[in-house]
Amino acid sequence: MMSKECCVRPVERRDRDEWLPLWAGYNAFYGRAGATALPDAIVETTWSRFFDPGEPVHALVAERDGRLIGLAHYLFHRSTTTIEPTCYLQDLFADAAARGQGIGRALITAVYERARAAGARRVYWQTHETNRTAMRLYDGVAEKSGFVVYRKML
Repeated sequence: MMSKECCVRPVERRDRDEWLPLWAGYNAFYGRAGATALPDAIVETTWSRFFDPGEPVHALVAERDGRLIGLAHYLFHRSTTTIEPTCYLQDLFADAAARGQGIGRALITAVYERARAAGARRVYWQTHETNRTAMRLYDGVAEKSGFVVYRKML
């Protein structure tokens, strides 16, 4: 898939050094940096899951001019309301210098394509209510479910 000379493709092991700053940028955006950064064990486990065929977790990257400029992590899971798998787009991030150039849309579209290929009938995600810029994009590529997310950290 192309978007303004951008190629979206599955992550490869050789991408780790360029994926890591994008992943760190995503986490910093959501307040997971410095003292609250993800532990190395989580980062390493996340990375290794992308290459384990037994894992339902997948990663795509957006590349332009030989440089990674975005990422999307998604996973498939079962649901009590469908027979087919459901796709959860867990992480979506574009490098600050590449924002507003169709990278997010290209990554979302690529996740849609992979979800269809896997037999999924639904892709969903969540974002923080303050992420207005992203929501302008999301409003154009999906519909709001109306559900509010609750969580309890254990």
